[in-house]
Amino acid sequence: MQNLPAFLRDLPQDKALPVETWNPPFCGHIDIRIARDGTWFHNGTPITRPAMVRLFSRVLRRDSDGYVLVTPVEKLGITVEDVPFIAVEMAQIDGALTFRTNVDDAVTAGPDHPLRFTNNDDGFVPYIEVRRGLEARLTRALAQDLAALAEVRDGVFGITSNGQFFPIATSDAI
Repeated sequence: MQNLPAFLRDLPQDKALPVETWNPPFCGHIDIRIARDGTWFHNGTPITRPAMVRLFSRVLRRDSDGYVLVTPVEKLGITVEDVPFIAVEMAQIDGALTFRTNVDDAVTAGPDHPLRFTNNDDGFVPYIEVRRGLEARLTRALAQDLAALAEVRDGVFGITSNGQFFPIATSDAI
């Protein structure tokens, strides 16, 4: 990870990075873990600087074999317990649902940022694609807010945002 700190330091602050076009050699795994609650850890210690987490999040990519931090010259595997981001805020404006993540990305649910839902013992769990296959899980409070916005269409319970309907479950399964 000798090159990563220098690379991160020189990044433009808000410019999208073309991480999907970078194909450096895999340099092994690094002890970075993103916990289910969205906390980033390095060597078992939480990364407490939001700016550092934001920088790492910008060079995060999901490959077929897992999550990696990638620069033009190196690629390092990391551990992600569920998904890398947490949606922490939601706004509904003109029929579109926009979410803010724990790393201050803003995404509007629609064709480019689909919602998906899984079910577990606690009920349905909503996720939104943030970018290039990286997802955010909505907090439990946001999941409840989202459920309050759901509607039934043709026997399917779901959410509409930006003109797109995202099915949660058939209405008879609820």
